[in-house]
Amino acid sequence: MFDWLQSFSDWLIYSVFGIENHSKLGDTLNFFVFDTIKIFILLAGVTLLMGIINSYFPIDKVRAFLTKRKWYGLDYFVASFFGTITPFCSCSSVPLFVGFVKGGIPLGVTLAFLISSPLVDAVTVAIFFGMFGLRITLIYVISGIVLSMIAGYILSKMKLESLLTDWVKELLKNKQVVDRNFEEKPPNFFQRIPAILKEAGGIIQGVSLYILIGIAVGGLMHGYIPTGFFEGYISKDNPFAVPIAVIIGVPMYSNTAGILPIMQVLVEKGIPMGTVIAFSMAVVGLSVPEGLLLKKIMTTKMLMIFFAVVTVCIIISGYLFNNIL
Repeated sequence: MFDWLQSFSDWLIYSVFGIENHSKLGDTLNFFVFDTIKIFILLAGVTLLMGIINSYFPIDKVRAFLTKRKWYGLDYFVASFFGTITPFCSCSSVPLFVGFVKGGIPLGVTLAFLISSPLVDAVTVAIFFGMFGLRITLIYVISGIVLSMIAGYILSKMKLESLLTDWVKELLKNKQVVDRNFEEKPPNFFQRIPAILKEAGGIIQGVSLYILIGIAVGGLMHGYIPTGFFEGYISKDNPFAVPIAVIIGVPMYSNTAGILPIMQVLVEKGIPMGTVIAFSMAVVGLSVPEGLLLKKIMTTKMLMIFFAVVTVCIIISGYLFNNIL
């Protein structure tokens, strides 16, 4: 889908700017150009799509379905599964998160979606299957869903709604006003367009600075941290390899498709699969750039709690995988 964008980034950085191909600076700038354009394209599409869905979708029925006590746990599964079938990284998942919160979906269920969305997608499944086979692929996909459900459930019990930022609370307040205005006579599609565009523009404007900062940090990590740096710290002889792998993975920024080649190298070097999977999950689900983005919707305290719970779940998963595999 974005092959043309990669070609454009290569042409711009290596031909127009004349930077040496595959140099650290070249890779950093190439990453920044490619991901900036890609994420803003996805962001625009996602925010418009979510605006249309929020305008028409029977959110009350969805909320009732997700909060039925007799379907205990199903709400978290539905949110986590939905996250796996959306082809978005953590950056472009934020608008969907806002849409969920505005729709009244419980925060824990929404966080389950936010965790699962960047971890697993169709591209990941296809590449994972080609590299590691069906068994490892199924383990990764299932573990991504289960981890998201567990973390979301734990976070739901902490009652974190008060720790959302004022920006999100203001969106919720405005949403309630809009809903009351629509009660008497729902507008048709064309009448809804100005409100949809205004809402989408506001969300893009609100998160754009965080996106640029996040991609810049990710580009520096991508260009200046060599793959071989990690292998000396997460070998199979180190009992603390899993938490070290998670800590090393957090500053990086990539989607699972981008991190898979590094995973393959680590496996070939003899690093246990559980450690490699934990590293991958940390890169994708706990990156510093993602934290910068989430600062727009979470206070510092909530963000620290979110990262801590997900980190513990990933570390436990890594040890379990090492024992099972």
